[in-house]
Amino acid sequence: MKPISYLLILGLCFQFLACQQSKENEKKATEKYTVTNPVIKDTSILKEYTAQIQSEQNVEIRAQVKGYLEGINVDEGQHVKAGQVLFTIMPKEYEAKYQKAKAEYEQAELEWKNTKSLADKNIVSDSELAISKAKLDMAKAELSEAELYLGFTKIKAPFDGCIDRLKFKKGSLIDEGTLLTTLSNNRDVYAYFNVSESEYLDYKKQISQDKQGVSLILANGETHKYKGRIETIEGEFDNSTGNISFRAKFPNPDNLLKHGETGKVVVTVPVNKALLIPQKSTFEIQDKIYAYVMQHDNKLKAVNITVRQAIPNLYILNSGISPNDKILLDGVQNVKDGDKIQPVYVNPTGVMAQLQLIKQG
Repeated sequence: MKPISYLLILGLCFQFLACQQSKENEKKATEKYTVTNPVIKDTSILKEYTAQIQSEQNVEIRAQVKGYLEGINVDEGQHVKAGQVLFTIMPKEYEAKYQKAKAEYEQAELEWKNTKSLADKNIVSDSELAISKAKLDMAKAELSEAELYLGFTKIKAPFDGCIDRLKFKKGSLIDEGTLLTTLSNNRDVYAYFNVSESEYLDYKKQISQDKQGVSLILANGETHKYKGRIETIEGEFDNSTGNISFRAKFPNPDNLLKHGETGKVVVTVPVNKALLIPQKSTFEIQDKIYAYVMQHDNKLKAVNITVRQAIPNLYILNSGISPNDKILLDGVQNVKDGDKIQPVYVNPTGVMAQLQLIKQG
């Protein structure tokens, strides 16, 4: 085939495509597309923060005297009551010391009574009575110390709680200060999470700390059925991260939450005068979000928008569109930049109501 024939065929193809494009443009120019305005409205967003869960009380149970671990009266994971004996360290040595101290105290007491009787009759001097009293006081102190150490052989729970892992077996030789287990009171738990400086300032400005309820999402994705409250905020920012730590308290009557768990605290943050558009009026190109804004000649212009937050079926915008702009609501996949359309204006309040997206202020 001669080159001129190729050129002729190519020209016909271009003419055909141009004709088809012209027909499509004419169709779009006569086809009706719904347009609307963004909505300015007070709303709220949900912010999730990774949280570390800690028991309201969590203490190490340590031996206060040296000896053999004679009794282990609890098991791992067991719930115990305040005052319940958890461990017993062989008490014989301390019992002997107590009995000796008790005998010495009783002897000193008897001597002091005799000396006092003689002093009352002026048979002995006041100095002898003072020496006798000092010996009695010393014997009493030694008895109290022996009684204290004997009491240390029975290690009791300081509060109601749950026993963690047992570190030693029965018969182990224990030194003073040895960690035996950990006791946690999980009736209520604390969730600690970090907040940026800007979010902290927004929180202090917009949220009443006394009224703010928060939720907790567990590691399996389920939401803890009891709401919590933000109780305290740390006194300083971490200079290395720019964050400050919040503490929320959650009821835990079912003892589901344990010390050391992780989760996500969900905080409802109000947004005043938020600029909202439906998500269905947008499209993405290379990780950027666009919306079509209608120009004065009914032509569409693709505008890059920045999204502050996505909420169900809506975007809260930071920039890209003004409240007076008319945006294409439906059919964004059927048009392109520069297309001319026949617009049908829809009231934005009606759009929101239809999507059931009106939030309580």
